[in-house]
Amino acid sequence: MVNYTNKNNKSRIVIIGAGIGGLTAGALLAHRGYNVLILDQAIVPGGCASTFKRQGFTFDVGATQVAGLEPGGIHHRIFSELNIELPAATPCDPACAVYLPGESTPINVWRDAEKWQEERQKQFPGSESFWQLLTTLFNASWEFQGRDPVLPPRNLWDLKQLIKAVRPSTFLTAPFTLFTVGDALRLCGLGNDKRLRTFLDLQLKLYSQVSAEETALLYAATALNVSQLPQGLFHLQGSMQVLSDRLVESLERDGGKLLMRHTVEKIKIANNQAKSVIIKNQKTGEIWTESADHIIANVTVQNLVQLLGENAPLGYKQRVEKIPPASGAFVVYIGVDKSAIPPNCPPHLQFLYDINGPIGENNSLFVSVSHEGDGRAPLGKATIIASSFVDFTTWWETENYEELKQKFTQEAISKLSQYFYLKPETIIYVEAATPRTFANYTGREKGIVGGIGQRISTFGPFGFANRTPINNLWLVGDSTHPGEGTAGVSYSALTVVRQIQNQG
Repeated sequence: MVNYTNKNNKSRIVIIGAGIGGLTAGALLAHRGYNVLILDQAIVPGGCASTFKRQGFTFDVGATQVAGLEPGGIHHRIFSELNIELPAATPCDPACAVYLPGESTPINVWRDAEKWQEERQKQFPGSESFWQLLTTLFNASWEFQGRDPVLPPRNLWDLKQLIKAVRPSTFLTAPFTLFTVGDALRLCGLGNDKRLRTFLDLQLKLYSQVSAEETALLYAATALNVSQLPQGLFHLQGSMQVLSDRLVESLERDGGKLLMRHTVEKIKIANNQAKSVIIKNQKTGEIWTESADHIIANVTVQNLVQLLGENAPLGYKQRVEKIPPASGAFVVYIGVDKSAIPPNCPPHLQFLYDINGPIGENNSLFVSVSHEGDGRAPLGKATIIASSFVDFTTWWETENYEELKQKFTQEAISKLSQYFYLKPETIIYVEAATPRTFANYTGREKGIVGGIGQRISTFGPFGFANRTPINNLWLVGDSTHPGEGTAGVSYSALTVVRQIQNQG
């Protein structure tokens, strides 16, 4: 049982899930005087942005890059309000080095805008009209998002916040609301540029879960431009865990509570209002009911429907069931001697080996490499984390799970050996994670990662709202606007905090 002390007669908030979205919402609400309890079934907070340690190596579980640390960025804004120090970080430059099939020279996504323009003009001649369109849409969208609109709006207050964020420049984006990246390529006469489309498919899969043909253009404009100055992607000193640790410190400083190894088994509803949660202590087996004025679910929208059970609104449940299947991830974590790493290796690389292959969709790997002194490996050692999106059903239906896991691991190391010097004498530690692993440690339905896909039907004004059809039940995380990543889920958390505060 948890005993609350009611500070300033503020509402009681129960948050399900200690991912970055839940921790951010909890820290902000506690700082604003609310009584906050966060519950998570895992051992450590952070969700898909947490870490684990093996033989002196520190591995980031899923997320390896952070956006929004720059002045005015979402993490910078939130940490400033909480009066806590931003984690030390270095900009990723290039943000990613992308290798296409059969090519030994990468496409470097540079942080400097002019340098990136030169790179893409060299790599994709005749494509500048497309990139300029993206830049124009990004500038308008970024300014709009910076004014904290509520998307999609679900009541009059939400609508007012949306209208307040609109400026004349915002209307530049209106004609492209229903465009995909594929539509924009055809508009610019680049519909048949296979090399450009291959590059875009690779990059967008990381951010939007889907290909260029399906990704909403306005989402892609942000995803493909946020790595350039004055924004940027950052590599945290120590590990991704630093981000969640700082938020936990703020939460507890302001009187909030975090309970790990506690599973929320059900959300209880009465008269279409969220009332309480049923909690199980994993260590003792104790089960109890905790009442709340507001319940925030930092879970996938699929998990939310499960938690509601028979109380899930029929229309909401049917909409969730109609979402195209999300992706799972296969990740291999490798601890190596630093001699395995080529000189001047960028922190993030992406490889597409060939169009069809055994290690995931399009046979591609996104790779993050530690650097000397960044806190992830002992002196003279390094970590390599390589991930690929996979069909999660394969991992749940197989009768030879360990055999399949070993096959994927060996294939991934074989592919990585084309760039890294991976030999028995340089490999110190290897571990792999599959959708089953992610389901076990994060609680995400079937181990899906990265949200619900940024298609037209699920992006922005057409996506799932933070305000659910059940009163005082809120959804944060990568199922809601503006999508995946620590910056995206932090935006969703800030939106929910503002909505709760408006209700009093």
